[in-house]
Amino acid sequence: MMRNKFLREVAAAGLPRGPGPSAVVTAADIERFPEPAQRYLRFMGVVGRPRDWSLRLSFAGRFRMKLDGPWAACRAWQYNTRLDLARIFHIRMRLGGIVPVLARDTYLHGRGRMLGKILDLFPVVDESGPEFDIGELVTYLNDAVNYAPSMLLGPEAVWSPVDGSSFDVNLTDRGTTVTARVFLDARGAPTDFGTTDRFMWRSGGPPVRARWTVPIETGMVHGRPVAVRGQAMWHLPEGTKPYADFTLDPASLAFNIAPGS
Repeated sequence: MMRNKFLREVAAAGLPRGPGPSAVVTAADIERFPEPAQRYLRFMGVVGRPRDWSLRLSFAGRFRMKLDGPWAACRAWQYNTRLDLARIFHIRMRLGGIVPVLARDTYLHGRGRMLGKILDLFPVVDESGPEFDIGELVTYLNDAVNYAPSMLLGPEAVWSPVDGSSFDVNLTDRGTTVTARVFLDARGAPTDFGTTDRFMWRSGGPPVRARWTVPIETGMVHGRPVAVRGQAMWHLPEGTKPYADFTLDPASLAFNIAPGS
């Protein structure tokens, strides 16, 4: 039921159906990037393969709604496209282990939003604004780094050198620019993604920027190196706070498909 609802909502979001540009990425296309970024793109199998313009995947794992709260089992689905840069993410869990909650994180037409409903009927959170525009855009950037780097080969992304094992990427959409640092192992495989373009909401206070990282494990799925497991965590004055732990469902991974397919 969750999957079908997700597919219906993606299909109804008014996103371009594609197909997008499918030119094969050549070695010359990545010569302008810093050496670590070139090594990463080669490791990810980008060179010699047509450019990706969309992706869909599903995760199973655990999530906690409060930083020091209990973990809850969850299931998530998402769809990303670069044709009209967008991200639609659904996650389902049980409040207190009993009451179903469905939350949606979306980035559509340059605007981010977080919407959560008990039983998918009664809203418990509905937030939007500049902080969500920034946060959802940088999360789109993280998805592309981990699953479809060729979605970042257009003029909206700027790759910058840092050192021999990391590089920065800036992504701009509709006047909003976000920045993240990608960390690599000796092979060029991504191991971590860090940014301060995410905002924390603390009880009784305004949103504040905080460092957000996503360490991952890379594996082969359908002949592609992708993130097969990852955590999302906040780095706060009181310590590091992981709040999401996801494992990819390999059967769900698909590229270059129309919204709702």
